[in-house]
Amino acid sequence: MLTPKEVMEKIVAVLDEKKAGDIKVLMTRDVTVLADYFVICTATGTTHAKSLSDEVEFQLKQEGEPALRTEGYSGGTWILVDFGCVVVHIFTEEGRKFYNLEHLWQDAAVTDISALIKE
Repeated sequence: MLTPKEVMEKIVAVLDEKKAGDIKVLMTRDVTVLADYFVICTATGTTHAKSLSDEVEFQLKQEGEPALRTEGYSGGTWILVDFGCVVVHIFTEEGRKFYNLEHLWQDAAVTDISALIKE
């Protein structure tokens, strides 16, 4: 079983590998009981968003961490994948601007993931 931090790091690595844009991680543990981390990223479109969601779910299931639920998959502009300790938010560019989660959760600390992102 992975720790919340390890789950978050694995998710970031998968999203980065699959070319998700502008990946941000908010440590939400101190501001909500919903999750320890929110991982937010941008997809190039709905097909890319679904591909990112599918790959994150597949890779984490391989690690023994199946998703608890997925929402928004049919629409594809905002796909939420809930792993309990980590919630992944995959947006299209328009969806990310509209919902602006970084502003909504501005009290959460931004986690430095620069070491997890490949150049």
